[in-house]
Amino acid sequence: MIKLKHITFLLITSIMISCNSENKTLEIEVFETSAAGNQLSNVTEFNRYDQKVSLELIPEETYQKITGFGGAFTEASAHLLNKLSKDNRKRIIEAYFSKNGAHYSLTRTHMNSCDFSISNYSYTPVEEDKNLEHFTIEEDKDDLIPFIKEAMEVSSDGFKIFASPWTAAPWMKDKKKWVGGKLLPEYYDTWALFFSKYADAYKAEGIDIWGFTVENEPLGNGNNWESMHFTPAEMTNFVQNHLGPKLEGDGKGHLKILGYDQNREHLKEWVDSQFKNEETSKYFDGTAIHWYASTFHVFPEELQYAHHKAPDKYLIQSEACIDAQIPVWKDDAWYWKKEATDWGWDWAPEEDKHYHPKYAPVNRYARDIIGCLNNWVDGWVDWNMVLDTNGGPNWFKNWCIAPVIVDPNKDEVYFTPLYYTMSHFSKYIRPEAKVIGIKNSDEKLLSTAVTNPDGSIALVLFNEYNTPKTINLSLNDKNAEFSIDAQAIQTIVIP
Repeated sequence: MIKLKHITFLLITSIMISCNSENKTLEIEVFETSAAGNQLSNVTEFNRYDQKVSLELIPEETYQKITGFGGAFTEASAHLLNKLSKDNRKRIIEAYFSKNGAHYSLTRTHMNSCDFSISNYSYTPVEEDKNLEHFTIEEDKDDLIPFIKEAMEVSSDGFKIFASPWTAAPWMKDKKKWVGGKLLPEYYDTWALFFSKYADAYKAEGIDIWGFTVENEPLGNGNNWESMHFTPAEMTNFVQNHLGPKLEGDGKGHLKILGYDQNREHLKEWVDSQFKNEETSKYFDGTAIHWYASTFHVFPEELQYAHHKAPDKYLIQSEACIDAQIPVWKDDAWYWKKEATDWGWDWAPEEDKHYHPKYAPVNRYARDIIGCLNNWVDGWVDWNMVLDTNGGPNWFKNWCIAPVIVDPNKDEVYFTPLYYTMSHFSKYIRPEAKVIGIKNSDEKLLSTAVTNPDGSIALVLFNEYNTPKTINLSLNDKNAEFSIDAQAIQTIVIP
């Protein structure tokens, strides 16, 4: 006969074992995009595979704070949205900016025209107008501004916008042309005024600008489309003695100024100039970079150098796209295959050709974003949000691919796998998140993780190979087991 106190003891012991068992299980949600067909799908059933990976999250080991993820408002994208039905226009904008969509938080736009404009134009059309009395953003009012404002209406949390000029109007430049040449020193103050007037003009339309890059691709682009050249010393001089003081004097000292804004292989010489000393650093809030130097190499040494040169400054990837390619229409499989080429396939110097092999577009996005996050980059911005089936419109016919492709003649929309790849980061990694430490037993499985402001953790994994893997994930004393498909990207959310 069992005494009552023994029964009570057995019950308590049983409850304690049950509770301890539950405490050892890590609650997770898994979202996957894969070559097999998942599109940010919530996966709940997993297989066990021979290839096993151990991942340990280390939340107390923190790195940079996230500024955001997103894409660019271009005239090309806005022009195409104007050609679509209201339903498809709304569908695309909600897909990018709503909480149920990609939830973009950091965006870019161009000041004056760029290659992804319909034509060359400037907000300063009157020559020798040094005081910019005829400054006007009228050109943006039928496409860019409505696009931005509708995105603002859809976004629950809002998003930051930084603006970039490709060139000043030809009358301010030595060559008097849209393409190439330099800003004449006698127009440095006029050009600084241009930034201030732009911020005012957009604010009058109900749009707050967060910041600027000083010049898109100051090293030039082969004299193909709008460009204006600066050396590192010239840009530092312009910001230190003209742009920074002008914005500060006009009560706009809160607007961020990002230097450089081109490929990572030259990053060291630019940050050395910008952050040479306290005087040169004063008005630079950070540095912007592009990815076009390589289809797969992240340039981690350069990124690490830039961070350590100015650890309290922004380091933002400001432009990326699958360039020199016409979009492949409604063929998801192509975006997972190593068939795409970039500008360097044909045009890179022989000694740099190894940086430009054929590649899979999804791989390039996922590898680069994870690589950037693991090397102090705090923001990652895609290029055009919407392009047509030709990879335009683009006045120079510089065709590229966007995450969303449309056929305006048929009013059809194609969300490519690149859209879902971007969403794995932008939707689940929110502004002010902090990158955290992670131990990964498999160097072929790319990984990065953050702690979000709400306390949740987002872990992003990319398996670019043809072998699925079983994952054992640990956080403190809790564990979860799941699997990742072959050729798949996953975001694992821990509430």
